[in-house]
Amino acid sequence: MTGTPAAPEAIAALIEARHGDPFALLGPHGGLLRAFLPGAEEAWAVAGDVLHPLTLRHPAGFFEGPAPPGPYRLRARRGAETWEEEDPYRFGPTLGPLDDHLLIEGTHRRLADRLGAHPVRHEGVAGWRFAVWAPRAERVSVVGDFNGWDGRRHPMRKRIDSGIWEIFLPGLSPGQRYKYEIRGRGGVLLPLKADPFARAMELRPGTASLLAAPDGHRWQDQEWMASRSTRQGKGQPISIYEVHATSWKRHPDGRFWNWDELAADLIPHARGLGFTHIELLPVMEHPLDASWGYQPIGLFAPTARLGDAAGLKRFIDAAHRAGLGVILDWVPAHFPKDAHGLAWFDGAPLYEHPDPRRGEHPQWGSAVYDYGRREVQAFLIASALYWLQEFHADGLRVDAVSSMIRLDFARRPGEWEPGPDGSAENADAVAFLRHLTSAVRAEVPDALLIAEESTDRFGITRPPAEGGLGFHLKWNMGWMNDTLRYMAKDPIHRRWHHGLMNFGIMYAWSEAFILPLSHDEVVHGKGSLLGRMPDSGTDDWQRFANLRAYYAFMWAHPGRKLLFMGGEIGQWREWSEERELDWWLLTWPRHQGLAALIADLNTLYRGEAALHARDDDPAGFRWIDADDAEHATFSWLRFGPEGSRPVAVLCNFTPVPRPGHIIGLSQPGPWRVLLNTDDIRYGGSGVDPGPVLAEACPSHGLPARASLMLPPLAAVFLAPDPAGRQGGEGDAAA
Repeated sequence: MTGTPAAPEAIAALIEARHGDPFALLGPHGGLLRAFLPGAEEAWAVAGDVLHPLTLRHPAGFFEGPAPPGPYRLRARRGAETWEEEDPYRFGPTLGPLDDHLLIEGTHRRLADRLGAHPVRHEGVAGWRFAVWAPRAERVSVVGDFNGWDGRRHPMRKRIDSGIWEIFLPGLSPGQRYKYEIRGRGGVLLPLKADPFARAMELRPGTASLLAAPDGHRWQDQEWMASRSTRQGKGQPISIYEVHATSWKRHPDGRFWNWDELAADLIPHARGLGFTHIELLPVMEHPLDASWGYQPIGLFAPTARLGDAAGLKRFIDAAHRAGLGVILDWVPAHFPKDAHGLAWFDGAPLYEHPDPRRGEHPQWGSAVYDYGRREVQAFLIASALYWLQEFHADGLRVDAVSSMIRLDFARRPGEWEPGPDGSAENADAVAFLRHLTSAVRAEVPDALLIAEESTDRFGITRPPAEGGLGFHLKWNMGWMNDTLRYMAKDPIHRRWHHGLMNFGIMYAWSEAFILPLSHDEVVHGKGSLLGRMPDSGTDDWQRFANLRAYYAFMWAHPGRKLLFMGGEIGQWREWSEERELDWWLLTWPRHQGLAALIADLNTLYRGEAALHARDDDPAGFRWIDADDAEHATFSWLRFGPEGSRPVAVLCNFTPVPRPGHIIGLSQPGPWRVLLNTDDIRYGGSGVDPGPVLAEACPSHGLPARASLMLPPLAAVFLAPDPAGRQGGEGDAAA
C-alpha cells in the first residue's frame, strides 16, 4: 500500500458530515482508495474480474485500501446482502473554468443547462450531474431517494472561483426526489433546499425537486415559429385572453385539468373568440394555490398541478398550430421565504438583497432579489431564456416591474434609503432589466417582453440606448383605473367625470401599450366586471349594456387588448382560484350575447387595419368629439396605412337614445355600420343607427357630416361603404 492513510480527524469530519472537501479524501489518492459505504461490513474495489479488498477503518462504513489501476466499481456486503455501485469520487469535474467565469460575470446565457440536475454521460459512464451555487456554504450534499436522504453519502466538490458545488452520480433514475443539504458558516445545518434550477418538483405539499430527463417532445409548430416575427411585430393586432389555468375549468371532484385537457378545450375557446394570444398566469412551481403562481419557488419547473414539462410543451405546440400565441407570466420581482426555497440559501442572504430595506417586500412578506449581484442576474436571465427557448413561449409578461425599479415601493418614510443619486429609483434593478431585455432581444428576437408597470417612468418600451428599459409593450394601468372608475358611475353622474375616459389619449403614444382588464380587477372585493357596472334597479339590461359598450370602447381605443377569463361570459361572482368559472351562465341569452360580442370585436379588430396598424402613431387617431360631457358621448376616427379604410367609433354612455346625433366624418358618402353593441344578437334592444349618409358639409373640423340614431348605452363602429350599403347588420356580425 502506498500513499498516506486518512487522518482520523478527516474520517470523523466526513462521517459527521462536516468535511468541506470530500474529493480530497474519497476516491483514489496516491495509490490508496477510500470509500464511505454506510452500514457495510466488507468492501472491495472491482476492476474487471479482480476484487481488491478494502479495510474497514471506521465502523460507520469508512474503507481504505490499495487503488486498482483504471476504472473500478465498489462492492459492499452487509450480512447476506451484497450490492455494487459506481464510486462518484473517482470522476473528475463536470464543469469548467468558463462556467465559473461566465457565472461571476453574470453573462452565462446557458446557465440552465449547467446548473441543476442533468442526465449526462461522463468519462464513459451514464449518470446525473448536479451543480448548485452556494458560495458561503461549508459543505453541500445531494440527498434524495437514492441515498436515504443521508447528507454523509454524497457531499459535493466546491469550485472555489465561483462558489458552485458539483458532483456526478451514476445509477439514478428520472422521477427520483432530491434536495441539497447545506451546512452554512459556523457549521449551521440549514433546512433542506430545493434545487433552484430543478426542472420538475413535487406536487404540493411535497417540496422536493425531481430528476427530470429530456421529455423527447418533437415540435410541430414550424409554420408558427417561422411567421412569429411578423405576427407579433409592430402594427400587428394583439388581443390576449388571460387565463389562470387551474381554475379555468375543474373536474367535478375539484381536481385540476391537465395540459392535454386544457389544450382540447381552452385553445378552441380562445380561438373561437378571436383572440390572438393566450396569457397564462405563472405556471412555474409555487407552494401556495392562493398566490396564483406569483410567489414562485421553482423558476425552471412547470407546476406539477397541471402535469409535466412535456404536457406544457404539447399545449403550446397545439396553440401554435391553432394560430394562437402563448405568453407566460414571469416573476423576477420577489420570491417567497419558504424554508426550502431561495431565502438564506447558503446560510446568509444570497439571492436576496442583504439590506432588508431593499431585500424584503413589506406588502407581500416576500424577499427581493439582489439585482446588483451578477450571479443573481445570470440566474434570472437564464430562467427567462429557458421558458422562451425550451418551451417556445411567445413572450413573457414581467410582473410587478414598478416594485423592482422603485426603492420606496410599498414603503413608508424611514423604511427605504435613496439611491446614490438621491432618487427613489433602484439603479441596480434598472440595469438588470436592461440586461434582461438586451439578452432576450439577442437570443430570441421575435419574442415579446411585456411590463406590468404602473408608474410614469419614462421609456419602459424604449430601447436602453435611448434611456429606456427595452420592453416591447407595457400594461396601461392608468387607462384601466380611470375608465373603470367612470364605468362604475351611475350614467346620470358621468357628465362630471368625462375626463376619466378621454384622458388616456393624452399619453396614449408615450409608450407601446396594452389595455388590461386583468385578473387584478376581479378580486379582493372588487367584484366582477359585470357586477361593477351600474344598473337601473329593475332588471340587468343596463349592466350588460354598459359592459358591452365598455368592451367596444376598449377595442376601439389605441392599444393592444387583454381580457381575463370570465369577462367574456359575464361572470357575476368575483373570481376565485378555488373554483372554475361559472360556465353554466352560457345557457342564458345575455351571457351568450356578451361572448358573441367579444368574438365580433376581435374579428373586427383583426380585420380592420385602422383599429390596430397605427396603435403607436398619433396620426392613426383623431377625435371627432371628445367634449360632449353633457350627453356622455365620445366619438373618434381611427386611421390605418394608406389604402385601408378609416373607422369611426361612437359611444353613448347614457341609457337615452340619441336621435339625430351629428358627427363629423372624414369623407362624404355612405358609411356602413360594422358593429353595434345594441344589436339584438348581443342581447341589446335592437336600436338601429339607421342609414348613415355623410354629406359634404364640414363638421367637427372634418370635411363631412352625418346624422344618425345613437343607441342607448352602446357603441357603434362605422366605415365608408363605396358599394352604397347603409345601415343593416354589421360586418362583424354577418
